[in-house]
Parts: sequence; structure tokens; C-alpha cells
Amino acid sequence: MLTVSVKWQKKVFEDIEIDPTLPPYVFKAQLYDLTGVPPERQKIMVKGGLLKDDADWSAIGVKDGQKLMMMGTADEIVKAPEKAIVFAEDLPEEEQATHLGYSAGLVNLGNTCYMNSTVQCLKSVPELKSALSNYALTGRSNDVDQTSHMLTVATRELFGDLDRSVNAVSPTQFWMTLRKKFPQFSQLQNGMHMQQDAEECWTQLLYTLSQSLKAPTSSEDADAVKALFGVNLRSRVHCQESGEESSETESVYSLKCHISHEVNHLHEGLKHGLKGELEKTSPALGRTALYLKESLIDSLPRYLTVQFVRFFWKRETNQKAKILRKVDYPLELDIFDLCSEDLRKKLEAPRQKLRDEEGKKLGLQPKSSSKDSDVKMTDAEAPSNESGESSTITHQEGSSSEKGTLHMTGIYDLVSVLTHKGRSADSGHYVAWVKQESGKWIQYDDSHPSLQREEDITKLSGGGTLNLEIDHLRGFSFLTMLRQ
Repeated sequence: MLTVSVKWQKKVFEDIEIDPTLPPYVFKAQLYDLTGVPPERQKIMVKGGLLKDDADWSAIGVKDGQKLMMMGTADEIVKAPEKAIVFAEDLPEEEQATHLGYSAGLVNLGNTCYMNSTVQCLKSVPELKSALSNYALTGRSNDVDQTSHMLTVATRELFGDLDRSVNAVSPTQFWMTLRKKFPQFSQLQNGMHMQQDAEECWTQLLYTLSQSLKAPTSSEDADAVKALFGVNLRSRVHCQESGEESSETESVYSLKCHISHEVNHLHEGLKHGLKGELEKTSPALGRTALYLKESLIDSLPRYLTVQFVRFFWKRETNQKAKILRKVDYPLELDIFDLCSEDLRKKLEAPRQKLRDEEGKKLGLQPKSSSKDSDVKMTDAEAPSNESGESSTITHQEGSSSEKGTLHMTGIYDLVSVLTHKGRSADSGHYVAWVKQESGKWIQYDDSHPSLQREEDITKLSGGGTLNLEIDHLRGFSFLTMLRQ
């Protein structure tokens, strides 16, 4: 073992030991501890030049007590942080919620998963949250009854609690107000509250909000909820027996995906849902006759809601039964062919602009000029102010304040799915799957939110037979919400 001294800048380090059996890199590591100069920056003068990391000590001829000289710049001394490090779990709860990137879950108060899932899906609509935040606690419109006002306030407060909390929120006040407004949700069985229909909860809540959030003005933006969710339909009603034909318009908050042995995909189910039969009195025949009704979409909402019609009344058992058929749906839905001719003409320019933008990414020449593509949304595209009758799947098109320059394309991105596990409408379990602003998907299973992969979302299409309890293992898509 040798002992040397090393001079670096104005300092001299005495009695540094060298083990000749180890490479010089180990000696340099010792100097790094003393000086802060990394080994790769050290220039140590020895006989024959600079000391190399893998040199042979015996060939260098270093003697015991020798003084060596080193040059090199030390690393900058790491400064202590000006502010103390705060760990995520030590942050205030509201800041923790922001850090997580998604809101809290909801406590199940006893068969309230239908309500919890509905709330989580609706809460994902930022324009609805904004409209609720502007809703005054006092000075409600004379057209809004007290219970509707209370339910609107309870919805706003619950949305706020979810945003501010990391731990699961108990929706007790909201649930009490919902049951006061709609007593059917208070049904008991064996002393416990019964499972309810999520679609009915969605419809009733959305209709209540549409009445409360309607501004006291006749402008087209007066009905905030209708501007976000309303779908105008233009229908042709034809009696094959008498040849009578008429047209009518209606406004709804959702489209229905009818499920039969012919339906394998959402788009096919929507086509079936826009066609139907009805019986009514025929003036020409003077009696009841069968009419065929065919509808087309005459305006597009910001959010499109679709209900998978899985429950039907089974006469043999005198109860609701569930259709277990698998129906696939995409992450992106194009409903251009379901629109009226007038609406298609208005959609063509924005769609061409979208195709041009995609073509530019591939290096293709645009087929239309920006001037031709700059088409503003007209009244025919905007939802009317009539109240909707049902709500299911929602697609986002844009906020009402942007409606004057909003470019509709008829192409929607999936942003939430509400699923049902189980065979009966009066039992089973509802779960919400919501896409966050970051693009991540979160499953809200009551009080337990969890991160999900996007490729797993389209697997919620159901499936199974009467002999296989697959529906208890996999959620059936029940409501879906899409955004443009």
C-alpha cells in the first residue's frame, strides 16, 4: 500500500492511500469524493504523461510519499431547494385531486350504482359543469318548481365535491333530492331500496337540468342542455294501406340502438332505431291503421347520446328481460348517412376540410380551398329549443358559445360508456367508463376509480347465451356518450 499527497488548485490532500493491485480508476474515485471532480475530468500528472484509468501502477513508478498534481473542474454543488419538498400525499385534498388527473368515486348508498354511473358520465361534460356553475342559488325562474331547483343545485354541489376530493364522496344530499323530485327511485323491496334503470335516471336528470338551465330569453342559446344534447329528427310517416303520407319533426336527447338478430354493430342498431311502426287513426280509412315511420337526423348536438335497448318486457315471466347479444361499437362513429339531405349538404364542406387536413399529413394535395371549407353552422344544424324526451348516448360537438363558428362533421369520438352487469333490469350492477382530458380512460365502479386501457373499452359490447353467465363477468354497453 502506497501513501501519496495530491495538490489540486490551492488545496493539498495528504495521506491518500493507493492500492497497487487495483486500477487507477479506483484512486480517481477516491479523489472525486475529496474534490468533487468527476474521474473523467481529472488530469493527474505522472511519469510519462497523464494517469489513465487502466494503467499499471508498477509501470508508472509512483513512490511512497510522492506528491501528485491534479487538474480538473468540480461539479457544481447542488443547492438545497428554496421550498421544502412536498409529497403528493401531504398536499391538501383539492390539490391531490388535481394531481391525480381524475375525480373521486361515489359511495354506493344501497343499490345506487345506477345513479353513481349516470352522474360520473354527465360530469365528464365540461360545458354542462360550466352551465351549472353559473346557475344562481337564488332568483330561480318562475317556470322552475322548487324540487327541480333543489336537484339542479344538488347536482352542481356534487360535481364540485367530486372535483375537490380524492376520497370517495357520499352523494346523500343528491340522492335525497332526486327521490323527492322522482319518487319512483324510492321503491323498496324487503326493506331495501331497489335497483333502478340508469337510462330513466339519465333522462329525468337531464330533463330537469334542461328546464332549470334554460335562460329567460328567446335566443337560440337559451336552452344550454338542448344545445349540448338535443337531436332534431325529421320523420316521414306513411300508411301503405291508404297511401297517406305526412312529415313531422321532433326533438330528443338520445338515439336508440335497437338490438335484434340482424344487429351486430352500433351503426346497424341506429338504423333500426330510426325506423318503426305505429298505429293511429287514418282519416282516409276512418279507422286505426298501421303507419311506417322513417326518421333522419336534421341537426347535430355537441354530444350524442345512444341507448342500447337491451331490456324488453317478457310476457311469459311478466318482467323485464335482457338481450344478451353482442353489439360492437367503435371509438369513432360517423353518422353522416343517418342525416337528412339538407344536413348532409351542410356537413360536406367541413368533412372535406377534415379530409384535406388528414391528406396533408400524408403529403397529399388538398381538394378544396380554405374559403370553401369555412362554413358556419346554420339554424338547420343547431338544436331547437323544444324539450327532449329521452337521453342515452352523448357526443360532444362544441360549446354553445362557439356555435356560430362550430364546424360539424358528423364524426364523433367516444368519451364515456355506461355498462350493466346482470340479467335483470331490477338487479345487477352499473359501472361508468369515462375518458379524461388527458386521453386516459377511468372506470368508475362506485367508490373505486381505476385506470383502464383504451383497447379494453370496445370490449364492453356484451355477449353470452342463456347457458353462460358471461354477462356477470363482462359489462354490457347500456349507454354511450360521444363527443365531436
